Amino acid sequence: MKLKIKNLTHDYDVNVFRDLNLELDGYQSIGIIGVSGSGKSTLLRIMSGLEQPNGGTVEINDRSVKDPFYRKTVGFVFQTHTLFPHLTLKENITLVLEKTRDIERHEASTIAEKNLERLQLLDQAHKLPKNVSGGQAQRASIARALSVNPDVVFLDEPTSSLDPILTHEVLSSIEDLKNLGKDFVFVTHVISFVRDFADYVLFMHEGNIAEHGAPSILDDPQTDALKNFMHKVR
Repeated sequence: MKLKIKNLTHDYDVNVFRDLNLELDGYQSIGIIGVSGSGKSTLLRIMSGLEQPNGGTVEINDRSVKDPFYRKTVGFVFQTHTLFPHLTLKENITLVLEKTRDIERHEASTIAEKNLERLQLLDQAHKLPKNVSGGQAQRASIARALSVNPDVVFLDEPTSSLDPILTHEVLSSIEDLKNLGKDFVFVTHVISFVRDFADYVLFMHEGNIAEHGAPSILDDPQTDALKNFMHKVR
């Protein structure tokens, strides 16, 4: 993945970012960590094109995140599953493909089944979200994100609403996806997952990228902010 953030500024009622800059190239999986309110989820949403910054630019793989076509090259997984409750797991995928990608029903069905199988959910394909576990519903959300064949998959704390057992189930499934050749950018509080899945880490603190580098920075923090963060999450 090639990432270029230049003079990024964003605010709501208060500043979230002020003049954020970063350039990376050659990493497949970027993990973003930090305490709540540090700006990590906002940065993820801007990088995915879901939210537009007030100023500055973000480019991923040489394409501006403001480019309308860019949104068709990404998949996004939210903190809690956003499945339509009245549709089966399979229908949640086929509907997206038919309505947003103009894919014929038969082909959409094939794509849905392939991705449900990839997430070990093919036997649950015809169940409603309320009739599967939280972990299975979140894995279905991941299958749906993959079904549009994205270049980059964004995950915003995908296990924040799950218990430890379901968290392990979902994160293990995500780790199995690394051989797909996709790029990943994710936010999580699960440090063991960062160590296992990320090949580059951004540590956010008060709206700044306070420290960044290989996952080894977690073992040898150079800033007090990251030292304090790691002390709290260990």
